[in-house]
Amino acid sequence: MNEILKLLEEDCRYTPSELAAMTGMSEEEVRDIIKKCEEDHIITGYTTLVDWDRTDVETVTAFIEVKITPQRDDGFDRIAKRIYQYDEVESLYLMSGAFDFAVIVTGNSLKDVSHFVSSKLAPIDGVVSTATHFIMKRYKDKHRQFLVEPEQEERILFV
Repeated sequence: MNEILKLLEEDCRYTPSELAAMTGMSEEEVRDIIKKCEEDHIITGYTTLVDWDRTDVETVTAFIEVKITPQRDDGFDRIAKRIYQYDEVESLYLMSGAFDFAVIVTGNSLKDVSHFVSSKLAPIDGVVSTATHFIMKRYKDKHRQFLVEPEQEERILFV
């Protein structure tokens, strides 16, 4: 099962036939593993990783540190559920260290992200503080390197 999961994480477009050939399993075994993983929510979805910087779509992505006061009986879960309900939230992680949650948010502009933080995130009961960091450029995401232009690559290698 783990081998199938790693291959699908690498490229979710692999067909059961291709996965069977790569793992030495039968196509039926592969289909059964995938179906069971989907039913058990081990596989939670299939996605495409897009380099939006190469399109004409303007987006802004931010990494937001959130400090909270954990709630009695619910710990972090109640506040997490309040945060992840918003469409702007791409990812939400419970962290160790100086802050409690890492929230990845995407908007159409700095103003959109700012509005999300000030009107939706910060007012949540239990949120103590936030610190927003805007992502300037992605070099690698989900094990995938984003194309670096040749002139940029030379500067990176020789700086």
